[in-house]
Amino acid sequence: MPYADELTARARALVSRGGPRRVLGIAGPPGAGKSTLAEAVVRAVGADAALVPMDGFHLADTELRRLGRADRKGAPDTFDAYGYGALLARLRAPGHGETVYAPSFERELEQPLAGALPVAPGVPLIVTEGNYLLLDEEPWSTAVRPHLDEVWWVAVDDTVRVERLIARHVEFGKTPDGARAWVERSDEANARRVAPGRARADLVVDIGTGRLSPPAAPA
Repeated sequence: MPYADELTARARALVSRGGPRRVLGIAGPPGAGKSTLAEAVVRAVGADAALVPMDGFHLADTELRRLGRADRKGAPDTFDAYGYGALLARLRAPGHGETVYAPSFERELEQPLAGALPVAPGVPLIVTEGNYLLLDEEPWSTAVRPHLDEVWWVAVDDTVRVERLIARHVEFGKTPDGARAWVERSDEANARRVAPGRARADLVVDIGTGRLSPPAAPA
């Protein structure tokens, strides 16, 4: 990544401030490359960073069926936003010597997995990523955003992003036609919903061009 050194330095600058543990958020539409960027930042920072994705707070399929939301899995109201915010608050101020266990999301099962991500007490930076970190709607705006010290927005060409999403759904079991239909109906609705969040980010990372810019500037 042409911007890797600059992003690593920016992440390390959060740690260098001292004081309480810091939380860096990486947001953007579905398929933008948030997970890839978050993983790269954590690798670059090394032992001073831990990755805790939002996806561990997907509601289980049984609960989505009970609520009548299974056909919209991935929408904002199919996550436990309050639980995610509570974990971020706990990560920011853990008890002395406390290892905090966070959930992950098992892609092959398409289900959350509790207690899968241990965060050791000495780690000064948490990197978290997800679609809705900058969503200006309750409960995301009050339960999640206040716990993030800085948020980066990942931008990418929409054509590239949509093709990535289709390939991902095919990889995990959908037919090509079924994958495209799901993306057009569900993922793209979520992409449109989160798009205004770009203007609220601290930094825009354009994956295609390698350009870093303030949120108001064209990427």
